[in-house]
Amino acid sequence: MLAGMGLLADSFWRAAVYCLRPRVILLSVAPLLLIGVLGAILGYFYWDGAVAGMRALLGASSLLVSFQGWLQAWGAGDLTAAMAPLAVVVVATPVLVMFALLVVSLLMTPALVSLVAQRRFPLLERKKGAAFWASALWSLGSTVLAVMALVVSVPLWLVPPLVLVLPPLIWGWLTYRVMAFDVLAEHASKDERRELLLRHRGRLLAMGVLTGYMGAAPSLVWASGVVFAAFFFVLVPLAIWIYTLVFAFSSLWFAHYCLAALEQLRSKRGVQQPPRAVVDNQRSAVTTDGPGQGPGAPSSEK
Repeated sequence: MLAGMGLLADSFWRAAVYCLRPRVILLSVAPLLLIGVLGAILGYFYWDGAVAGMRALLGASSLLVSFQGWLQAWGAGDLTAAMAPLAVVVVATPVLVMFALLVVSLLMTPALVSLVAQRRFPLLERKKGAAFWASALWSLGSTVLAVMALVVSVPLWLVPPLVLVLPPLIWGWLTYRVMAFDVLAEHASKDERRELLLRHRGRLLAMGVLTGYMGAAPSLVWASGVVFAAFFFVLVPLAIWIYTLVFAFSSLWFAHYCLAALEQLRSKRGVQQPPRAVVDNQRSAVTTDGPGQGPGAPSSEK
């Protein structure tokens, strides 16, 4: 238990340090550009219609209409006109976040895992236990399940304690499923991946939940974008970039943790990685001496 917590803390601070590298910062901006372009295109074609539809939906609520009539009696303006854009942003935010997670998983995570592997685990054998398409299907399936869980749990958000627990828990489960699978897809075999995910499931889920709470912090920036409409198009991309940077940190954290756990697992099993020079020397010796005449083989010459 203590060893696992030590590995958890060690991988955390290593991931934080790696986030300061220029390469990681540049990688965190690349998905932002894609998300920004997609958001701008969707907003250009569908923003007015989405706001109008939301106003009609809010206007159909008898409770909200009664409350609006009471406010207008005191001189207040149109409540639905103010709430509709906010409601559209609130509804669109989880979609953008889920899409950002998929983009980071498919584009950033392999690059960051490769960075960690090259610098910390250059001799760790790559067993390629999962292909790219398997990783993509795993991420897509996990995301669909998370969205379904979010939709089903929305009524429970009205209970004050649960709104602080359920979304981060679902978010943490999704992050743990996607990140851990992608990190181990290249280096671990299928059996090793299953064993690590089962053995470290609790700590991996805790990592996912913690990064889920970290991902909730940019919501303050979203709220500022709604309140200060003049800076909306600056604050919203800033919030998306913060989300993306949190995802990058998550990828690095899971990469450091999972690869270190994989190295420990192989060490306990007695699977050692021979130095590259030894492997090259052995191969050259076999090639030179011919089949069956490696070092130590009896010579045919008399």
